[in-house]
Amino acid sequence: MLATTRTARQTLRRRAATTRLRASLNRGRAIATHVIAAGVETDAVAGITNGLRSVAKRLHVEPVKVTRTHRTVQGHGRMRRVGHYTTAQLVRLAAAYRPRKAELITALTVLTGFLAAA
Repeated sequence: MLATTRTARQTLRRRAATTRLRASLNRGRAIATHVIAAGVETDAVAGITNGLRSVAKRLHVEPVKVTRTHRTVQGHGRMRRVGHYTTAQLVRLAAAYRPRKAELITALTVLTGFLAAA
């Protein structure tokens, strides 16, 4: 295989994966999935996710879909209900979220940049 063909395939594969991820997030995924996809530090994922979930409750933003899963940010555990939110809903939640911890402020900045690019 030629090097140019290999490079072109890798580029196409990477673009397709990015497109699938964006489409998946626009259909609605868990808040933690959006946060992880944005590239937020692992230590701050649970904190910002819980904060955004509280804002959703306060603003009465209903998830587009509710599922059940064993997987959480901390690993596996008992069955939990998980609300799936669209990118547009997360933009609204992020605008209303005001964290106090420095690491969460940084995480919110990263998430907001990711959502703006979506």
